[in-house]
Amino acid sequence: MASSRKSSRSRSDLATRVAAQVRTVIRPRDRLLVGLSGGVDSIVLLDALHRIARTLGFHLAALHVNHQLSPNAGRWSVFCRDWCRARGIPFRAVKVRVPRGNSLEAAARAARYAAFAGAAADYVVLAQHQDDQAETVLLQLLRGAGVKGLAAMPIIRSEDRGSRIQGKPRTRSLPQLNPQSSIPNPRIFRPLLDVTRAEIEAYARQRKLKWIEDESNQDVYFQRNFLRHEVLPVLAKRFPAYRATIARSAAHLAEAARLLDEVAAADGMEQLEGGALAVGALRRLPPARARNLMRFFLAGHGVSMPGVERLEEALRQALSARQDARVRVDLGGFDLQRFQDRLHVVPRLAPVRKEYSRRWRGERTLALPELGGVLVMAPSRGQGVGLERLRGGAVTIRLRRGGERLQPDCRRPRRSLKNLLQETGIPPWQRERMPLVFCGQNLVWAPGVGTECAFQAAPGEAAVHPVWDVRA
Repeated sequence: MASSRKSSRSRSDLATRVAAQVRTVIRPRDRLLVGLSGGVDSIVLLDALHRIARTLGFHLAALHVNHQLSPNAGRWSVFCRDWCRARGIPFRAVKVRVPRGNSLEAAARAARYAAFAGAAADYVVLAQHQDDQAETVLLQLLRGAGVKGLAAMPIIRSEDRGSRIQGKPRTRSLPQLNPQSSIPNPRIFRPLLDVTRAEIEAYARQRKLKWIEDESNQDVYFQRNFLRHEVLPVLAKRFPAYRATIARSAAHLAEAARLLDEVAAADGMEQLEGGALAVGALRRLPPARARNLMRFFLAGHGVSMPGVERLEEALRQALSARQDARVRVDLGGFDLQRFQDRLHVVPRLAPVRKEYSRRWRGERTLALPELGGVLVMAPSRGQGVGLERLRGGAVTIRLRRGGERLQPDCRRPRRSLKNLLQETGIPPWQRERMPLVFCGQNLVWAPGVGTECAFQAAPGEAAVHPVWDVRA
């Protein structure tokens, strides 16, 4: 009887605690998307949320990410679909490709979070719990992580992917940067971080829930599994409260990390503009605060934090390279580049041939992911490119090939596009992927520069106003 009361209390406590967390975060009509693996943790989370969704007025759905790593992956997807269908929960499954490399765990996580980032939801709700938090802190400690890494997983994580707009020419540098065009990702919400694995399993048994078992969770080749099965059971014998105490330490470190971010924000005040950091801000700081500001700057662009040696190399090149030198530091999927004494984080894209050409057939928007953005051809009247003037030839989007000339000001002579771009202050890496609008062999428009005089719309004339919306 005592055992039954204990299980019932665990179930009640878990449901009550989830509801309390949700009330502090979620507003009515918010869209919650549960990352559903089919394991006991995510099944319990979805069940608890389903029970309170109508009362609290939020919309609930589930997303299953099929990593295609297990021979059972297809059956897991079907299980999740059927589980949701039986409860009337909207469900979607996506397949991802996980590249083989040094860390299969990290690659699978990256693919999963990329799937979450594209979801139409206000929150992606994940089932990580207190045991997961303890494992994460220990793994980060063994990897030599800093304060932010040891802070582990927050209950709420907000991330934006920046989108920078390039349109009308401006005299100030970096016309392509405009924070008003940022497109928010769903926020990550983890309402089970103060719940233990044992409490989750007790809830599942009481509710008579079914779930799947991923065979890879028993493979101690993976670092997390090694800690879970070989190390932590030993630790629990001497320190039975280790989960709560490690979680408390992580909370202290998260507070310290926030303070360091506040110091960095103060150090970078008026030196962080349009996503770029003035080199002078780093030059004025002592080494520890310069490193802190650099980490803050890189984290703001979604860069995985480089090791100490790489960070020191980035600072060295940024501060000591010649004024006219083109600084470029490899940061994995990004490059750190210097231009006009400011540092920029540039996503690395696949090379594009100089002969690149895309036909425009009147679309309002033309997605150009290979160039890192979207070309918006906004309808207008009396401004931009006159539509009647485009009837003289095929309208294509091309890259610079050298020798292009443009006359954006009818009162001044035609000039080389190279010189015009240099005057606008557009960085070299942006010029390399800049979409140019041609009509036949005539250059019509260049981002940040303007429209060729002969193609400018007359007052009242039907026209399109091109805008280059940089997403990369």
